[in-house]
Amino acid sequence: MKTKAISSFFVLFAIVAGLVATTPAAFADHTEVTISTAPGSGTPGCEDTAEGCFVPKEATVDVGGKVIFSNMDTAAHTFTAGVAETGPTGEFDSSLVVPKSSYEWTPTTAGKVPYFCMVHPWMAGLIVVQEAGAEESTTTSPSDEGLMVDIATGNAGQGEKLSIDLTFTTMSGASVEHVNYDIKATQNGEVVLNEMGVHAMGNVNNHMTSPLPAAASGTDPVNVEVMFKGYGVPGSEMTGPVGKVTTKQVVPEFGTIAMMILAVSIISIVAVTAKSKVIPRF
Repeated sequence: MKTKAISSFFVLFAIVAGLVATTPAAFADHTEVTISTAPGSGTPGCEDTAEGCFVPKEATVDVGGKVIFSNMDTAAHTFTAGVAETGPTGEFDSSLVVPKSSYEWTPTTAGKVPYFCMVHPWMAGLIVVQEAGAEESTTTSPSDEGLMVDIATGNAGQGEKLSIDLTFTTMSGASVEHVNYDIKATQNGEVVLNEMGVHAMGNVNNHMTSPLPAAASGTDPVNVEVMFKGYGVPGSEMTGPVGKVTTKQVVPEFGTIAMMILAVSIISIVAVTAKSKVIPRF
């Protein structure tokens, strides 16, 4: 009986251990994470690989945990919170970290913190800071819901620059962040704006064209095309309706120069007619 009881105990223990091993962890421990620079990341190219320039390129850590940035490359790098397009945001900045050295950071608030190397700006990564014991997140994008792009322009005449404002929202009208896209504008077949790989931290961004070319007659339409490249910080995996294209044709009828010419013409006409006494005086 004793032998059977012991055998039964081990069988039960094995079953419980098996269940624990095969049950996915809803809550993961992220008290410490190590992020290393990819070998050869001092030259462009790592940003196009699946691994990225920082390994892992997206890491999760608990509030109060420890992030260890390890430079395993042969070149010196910085680990700087922020994105290359807009600069540092202040959460952390390692300054130059020489090869085979490291830098540590302890986050105090939850949130997503993008970072990059100030010496090699194509190197970018993301740290997701979560409350200790928080449930593991399965999504990283703001929304996979359909995307809407509102294109608004100012007024501009020949030889003037045209202001183009973009506002990104979901189909339900919610704001989005970390939007990546290409934008191109043409007039009479001539490219007046062509920016690739734009990253907007918020959902509103402004662009300015080069001076508009002389039109054949009057002011010809400007065609604006926006291609969505995905949600996410540069260097991370992009999500959302990637490849969506939005176009709009605008006619910037009167620019500043055109209005000045019109005003001068009107004043001249009034002055001439007044001098010739065509207009009765009271």
